[in-house]
Amino acid sequence: MKHIWGPVVIGAMLGMAAPVQADVKAGVDAWQQGDYARAIGEWRPLAQNGDPDAQFNMGQAYKLGRGVQPDATTATDWYRKAAAQGHFRAEDNLGLLLFQQGDRAGAMPFLQRASQRGEPRAQYIVGTALFNGDMIGKDWVRAYALMTRASSSGLAQASTSLEQMDKYIPEAQRKQGLAMAASLEQSEKSVTLAAAGSAPVAPSRAVSGPVRSAELPPSTIGQPAPVPVAPLPKTVAKPVPAKPAPQVAVAKPAPRPAAALPAPASGGWRVQLGAFGEDGRARGLWSSLTARVGGLSAYQPYLVKAGAVTRLQAGPVASSDAANRLCAKIKAAGSDCIPKKM
Repeated sequence: MKHIWGPVVIGAMLGMAAPVQADVKAGVDAWQQGDYARAIGEWRPLAQNGDPDAQFNMGQAYKLGRGVQPDATTATDWYRKAAAQGHFRAEDNLGLLLFQQGDRAGAMPFLQRASQRGEPRAQYIVGTALFNGDMIGKDWVRAYALMTRASSSGLAQASTSLEQMDKYIPEAQRKQGLAMAASLEQSEKSVTLAAAGSAPVAPSRAVSGPVRSAELPPSTIGQPAPVPVAPLPKTVAKPVPAKPAPQVAVAKPAPRPAAALPAPASGGWRVQLGAFGEDGRARGLWSSLTARVGGLSAYQPYLVKAGAVTRLQAGPVASSDAANRLCAKIKAAGSDCIPKKM
């Protein structure tokens, strides 16, 4: 088995309490102006009365410690209340926070649903679990597909994990994983559209900006992580030998090879499909093209480093004519292609 790894103002006059005037959007406006106490004052009574956006926003506030003391347990409680009402962003954050606190079994159902909606950190964690056969069984094809989607979103540790997976997952299963990644991309869009149609939520009611972009604390696969706010793990370490197979755990950054994929075995030509600043975008294009261009999956993808640029090429191709024919099919699918003599 392998492992990769402002308060509410309640006035009183002549013994009669004045009505509370609270509004989620007003709280968001206050938050964006840096008036966190007033934002909390707007949201708390609404959250206590069951408003899911206000509950999600309270979870964000307690997670970050703005307007209140940071409290991961209270943040979890608010996220859970909002998630129970179908608030997807609350469910995403709930799964990630539970995982970060070490409750991997409790987090996994939420993370699996979040991964289906395209949350890259959830895809990274679920992909790792599927590769390991940890908690949810082993499925290398789906693991590779989810890790490819997370990498395509720009998650650096997912790109590093893919390089580790390449060493152990057979080529046939990697190709199946890339085809599945293309299908997942389409299903993510369908799930998002369906959710928007069935339960629309005005963007102005949920906190954004500094809250929305906040990362979770460091997480590990094998033990609970500390609570302070920080990014998820940066990389996955090199495999550690074990019987009957090596194990890889989330650890310190591992050096990246000059080229993420092997050199061609034969043939004097390749076709170049694009140049990118991130490996994940190159892998994402390959996943998309192999699903749209018949026969392309029979070729080997190559990530060729040239300074800060990564060129995506496919081959080996036997001749100039064969390379031109392959490019014609790729261009017909709406993508660029250039034959290259090696």
